[in-house]
Amino acid sequence: MSTTIEAILNRRSVREYTDEPVSEKDINTILDCARWAPSGLNNQPWKFIVVRDEDTIKNLAQCTHYSTIVLRSKVLIAVYLDNEEMYHHDKDVMAIGASIQNILLACVELGLGSVWLGEILKQADMVNSILEAPENHELMAVIAIGKPVEKERTSSRKSIAELTFENKFGKKWIGSN
Repeated sequence: MSTTIEAILNRRSVREYTDEPVSEKDINTILDCARWAPSGLNNQPWKFIVVRDEDTIKNLAQCTHYSTIVLRSKVLIAVYLDNEEMYHHDKDVMAIGASIQNILLACVELGLGSVWLGEILKQADMVNSILEAPENHELMAVIAIGKPVEKERTSSRKSIAELTFENKFGKKWIGSN
């Protein structure tokens, strides 16, 4: 099996981190992977803010119910949609999702843990104020990153048969392996 497929199947949200810092080299690799996500017309509508300052992290922790995760992370990456680069909101939001997935998968490859924080969007105005985001930038997510605390992480998924149809809705995908 390819390392890409292994990374996809084995990636888990990591919410507990050690005190070990994340290197600038790893951060740059993560950002490089993020910027290579596909986007419509190759407009690359994303902007990233790398947050390592402890005071800023503490302030951002006030914006979410998951403050413990934010406080324990060594790096936060705030992901924004640059509305001036946008050509179609829905397509560009999907492109941002692909960019975020690249971040998460890059973290797996680098031996880092990460979690996509979406609940923080409820406090987007506060986050934008803390990060001094321009008005034409829309907060899409904050990714918490750090060296993972070693422990078993499990997850489950619905079966392919529960999610997939053949040719049209109503006829379940059988597929053969």
